[in-house]
Parts: sequence; structure tokens; C-alpha cells
Amino acid sequence: MSTSSINYEKLYAYRFRDVDQASREAVWREIAGYIYTRLGSPKSVLDPAAGRGEFIKCVPAEDRWGVDLVSQGDLESAGVKMIIADIMDAELPVGHFDGVFVSNFLEHLPDQNAVAAFLAKLRDSMAPGGRIAIMGPNFKYCAKEYFDCADHTVILSHVGLSEHLHAAGFEVDSMHPRFLPYSFRGLLPPSAALTRQYLNMPMAWKVMGKQFLAIASKPAK
Repeated sequence: MSTSSINYEKLYAYRFRDVDQASREAVWREIAGYIYTRLGSPKSVLDPAAGRGEFIKCVPAEDRWGVDLVSQGDLESAGVKMIIADIMDAELPVGHFDGVFVSNFLEHLPDQNAVAAFLAKLRDSMAPGGRIAIMGPNFKYCAKEYFDCADHTVILSHVGLSEHLHAAGFEVDSMHPRFLPYSFRGLLPPSAALTRQYLNMPMAWKVMGKQFLAIASKPAK
């Protein structure tokens, strides 16, 4: 009996078929700037699930790396060092990155042990004192739609993520159980101006936010 895996290129093309890519990138420029500041304006940044590069090509870091299983655009021309590989197979420099951003990836891993292995690999690639930001759907607030995505496998809330980060050797600096809305496919079209206003209104997060945002650090010693 033959087996096959998800065709992610087709899956994501279908999922975002009604989302204008230019508007999506404009929104991500706002998010990238906000996250970059929360990371402490690091000089060397890794995006281990870069996708189309909406985050990594927007951050003003001197040294930018992205990893993804498939190539989804010419990010090298934007000055990004891309590695096309499974993140667990990617050869990353040890103790190098002082900033890492993980967006909507942990929920795609096969199980909780894979989450632990992934975080351990990122920790090893980070410089002492470096920061990691992790964003993803919070099952506590989006349980009804969580498995509408065909590639969601692991259930995570902000509580479980905190435990994973501690177990992986990180210090949790801040945890926002509610940050961004669950999806770009909302009642309003993606808008850079609205996104900028939203990011500066934490009270709105408590109403509309269904994704968590964690900021954690690798101990300096």
C-alpha cells in the first residue's frame, strides 16, 4: 500500500486563494517591525519556517537566515541566506543567532516530542542572551476552528508553550495568551494601517486575539 504526504504548495495556494498577497505582505511588514523591536533589534535573525519570507525579508538585521522545506520565492535576492530543507536536517551555525522568530509552525509538527526537539535545535543555534519570539494559534481561544487547517496536528496553548520553553532551557520573558487574530481571512481586508493601530492597542488583543505571542531568552550563561 503506497503512502503520500501533503502537497503543501497546493494546500497553501488554496488556503490563501482569497487573500491578496500584496496586502498580506504590507501587513507582515508591520508585524515584522513590531516583532523585531520586541526581540531587541538583533543583528542576526533566523526564521526557521520562512515560507514566502514575509517576515525575514522585512527585518533590518545585518544577517538574515531563512529555512523552509520548499522554495517559495527568490529570497536570496533580498539578502536572505535560505536553506531549503526540513528544519531538523538543516545545518545551522551553533551559538550564532541573537534573534529567532517562529510563526505558525509548532502546530504542524507531528507530536509534542517533535516540538521539544525543534526548540532544542533552535536553542543550540542561538547566542547566549539571544531572544526567541513564538507566535501561533492558541487552542484555548480557537478550538472550534483549530482543525479547519488540514496540516494542524499538535494542540498547544500558551500554558503548554510556556512549559515547552522552560523544558528546552529558555527563560520566558513575556507571554501574551491573546495577540493576533486567528487568520488573515477575517471580516476586514488586510490593512497595514489597521495592523499598525492594532499592534499598538494591547486592549484590543484581549478581544480579537486568538494567537499567542511568547518572548523568551537563552540564558546568558
